[in-house]
Amino acid sequence: MPRLGDPPDSATFDHVPVLAGPVLAGFAELEGLLDQCGEGALIDCTLGGGGHSALLLEAHPRLRLIGLDQDPTARAAAAQRLERFGDRVEIVATNFAAYTPAKPVLAVLADLGVSSPQLDVAERGFSFRLDGPLDMRMNPAAGESVAELIERLEEAELADLIYAYGEERLSRRIARRIKHDLAEQGPYSGTAALAYAVAGCYPPKARRGRIHPATRTFQALRIAVNDELGVLDRLLISAPDWLVSGGLFGVISFHSLEDRRVKTAFVGDERLQRITRKPVTAAEEEQNSNPRSRSAKWRLARRR
Repeated sequence: MPRLGDPPDSATFDHVPVLAGPVLAGFAELEGLLDQCGEGALIDCTLGGGGHSALLLEAHPRLRLIGLDQDPTARAAAAQRLERFGDRVEIVATNFAAYTPAKPVLAVLADLGVSSPQLDVAERGFSFRLDGPLDMRMNPAAGESVAELIERLEEAELADLIYAYGEERLSRRIARRIKHDLAEQGPYSGTAALAYAVAGCYPPKARRGRIHPATRTFQALRIAVNDELGVLDRLLISAPDWLVSGGLFGVISFHSLEDRRVKTAFVGDERLQRITRKPVTAAEEEQNSNPRSRSAKWRLARRR
């Protein structure tokens, strides 16, 4: 069984791009921008397995790609998937919040979701469906893990975090249980043990709902460990300055904390003109074939 720190296995990273149709339709204007500029690049801020990027490179043969990702497994998979596009592709090992392009680009794309391979590989610790270490770091070589985070925080701090990032109404009860368990039994053995403890904070009837009781808590811990909202805020401030006049900025978000930030930026930023008045969501067919697309929301803006 692979462990964190083992060489990345790109074969396990099969990225199915959500909202592929709306993304392609939204970026159709790239042809006009390419006519005006002669050449230009798209920055895929969350390259993942390269699914969206491959589709856009196929649709626009003159387009170049700068793909950013801090996950070594994702970069390896994307490099393999995008190899056929040759020198049109540049892959950079970085978090998008730490990146600035050398010159203006035609478009910026950010898919804020956790990729299926990250969720489905137990060793990454993102999911409670498969028992794994309490990690959840997008970059497994940097930063503190979830295990270290919950050990470090005081009970009140942990409760506030779970409430703010998970919108979990039982946050105080859950934080109290987690800190009690750590004090009495030591670190949790893995994701399954933590999920069991969180579920135990719910009344018995509420544990059998469509959404697992630990979902919101796990979301909150993942957001905190990776500073997801902080890096999104920095992207929303920086990305408009990366674009040529008329350049496109598209974001796929997966929960209300992200979508509210994107909407506020697209409406209130004087540098941007909103294209999508309401977020575009997945059609029923896509939701049935890819359940993780059900919460996806696509918003698009244009640089003035």
